[in-house]
Amino acid sequence: MIKKALVGLTPVQVGSFRIVIAGLFLFIIGFKRLRKLTKQQWKWVAVAGFLGTFFPAFFFAYAQTEIDSAITSILNATTPIMTLIFGAVFFSIGFTKRQLAGVIIGLLGCFLLIWQGSEINPGQDYRYVLFIFMATVGYAMNVNVIKTRLQELSPLGISAGSFFVITIPAFLILVGSGFFSAEVLQNPSTLTAAGYIALLAVFGSALALLIFNKLIQISTPVFSTSVTYTIPIVALLWGVIDGEKFSLMQTLAGGVILFGVILANSKKRVRKTAPV
Repeated sequence: MIKKALVGLTPVQVGSFRIVIAGLFLFIIGFKRLRKLTKQQWKWVAVAGFLGTFFPAFFFAYAQTEIDSAITSILNATTPIMTLIFGAVFFSIGFTKRQLAGVIIGLLGCFLLIWQGSEINPGQDYRYVLFIFMATVGYAMNVNVIKTRLQELSPLGISAGSFFVITIPAFLILVGSGFFSAEVLQNPSTLTAAGYIALLAVFGSALALLIFNKLIQISTPVFSTSVTYTIPIVALLWGVIDGEKFSLMQTLAGGVILFGVILANSKKRVRKTAPV
C-alpha cells in the first residue's frame, strides 16, 4: 500500500497522512484511556510513539522510493534481531550463544539480499536500505520500552496515547508538505493514494498496533517481534503479483535471514549481561 500511495503522494505526505488517520481512529476508540495515564507514563508513551511509529512511517516511505516492497518486507524481518541487540545493550536483557549466532546469520543474509538486489535491479539505490534498518531499530527500542516501562498499561492505552502525541506533529508536517493545496487535492491520483494509506493506517497501523502491544505484554520482546516472520511471505506474494523482480538467490537470502531470526528467538539458558 505504501508503494501504491507513492504514485500520488510524496514520502513525507505518505508518512504523515498515515499517522494522522491512524491517530484519529485510535483517539475515537480509546480517548477515555488517556485520562488514566500518569505523567511518568506519558513520557514513555511518547518515546514509544516516536520510536515505534512516527519515524518508521517516514523511513519506510522513503525506502520504497528506491527499493521494491518485497525486499523492504524481508529486511523488516530483522526486527527480532535488532530487538535482541538493543535489549541486551540498553535494557540488560540476557541472550544465549545460539541467539548471538542467529544475529550473525541474519545479518549475513541481509548483506546477501542487498547484494543480489543491486545486481538484479541496478537502477535502484540500495543505500536506501539504511532507512529500513533505522526503522527496525526504532521498532526494537519501542518493544523494549513497552515491555520494561509500560507493562501495566492496557494495549489500547499505549496505542491511543502514543498516537495522540505523534499525531499533532504529523499533522503539522502534512500541512507543511502542501497536501491541502489545490494542486494536490485536485490531482486524481491523490484520492487513490489516500485510499491506500487510509486502509494501511486503520488496519496495518492502528488495529495491528493494538494486537502487537498486547502480544508484547504477554510474551518476551524477541518473541513478540517474531510476527515479522510472516510479513515477507505476504509482501513477497504481492510483489510478484505486482511485477517485481525476485531471483532464486534472493529467496535463499530471505531464507537465511529467517533462519537467523528463528535461531535468535530460540530459548536456552540465559546468560546475564552487565547493565550499561
